[in-house]
Amino acid sequence: MIRPFQPEDLDAVVRLWLDANSQAHSFIPRSYWEEQREAVRAALPRAEVYVHQNQAGQIDGFIGLVGQWIEGIFVSQDARSQGVGRLLLDCAKEHKPALRLHAYQKNPRALDFYRREGFEILGQGIDPATGQEEYTMGWQAAAHKKAPPEGGA
Repeated sequence: MIRPFQPEDLDAVVRLWLDANSQAHSFIPRSYWEEQREAVRAALPRAEVYVHQNQAGQIDGFIGLVGQWIEGIFVSQDARSQGVGRLLLDCAKEHKPALRLHAYQKNPRALDFYRREGFEILGQGIDPATGQEEYTMGWQAAAHKKAPPEGGA
């Protein structure tokens, strides 16, 4: 089940954020993520966040949005490769006509996931906080894409 974030979700979501980042980004020291924890705790209630609950009622994934930017999709290790990330992304696609995100180049699992879900690489750069190379990726709802020109020249 996907539902909007509630204030009582904060501890579980922050814990999931820390664990998922540490696991998915082993090329960044865990201490970096731990140093960001309180800033994330403060930012989450101001973002548009949707959580996924498993059948036991535990939060096993969430997506955070600021406008059309996906700040991240985080799924617990036990729930990965079970469609939770896709469900969260589909939820965001239902609410937004276009989405953008940054993904680290050293995270091929995330890059493959976003490509499968219709995202394209729009550019690349360096994350100033970590010094890691990253791609800017984007998705646009089919109704908002430019139609190919009709006819010939």
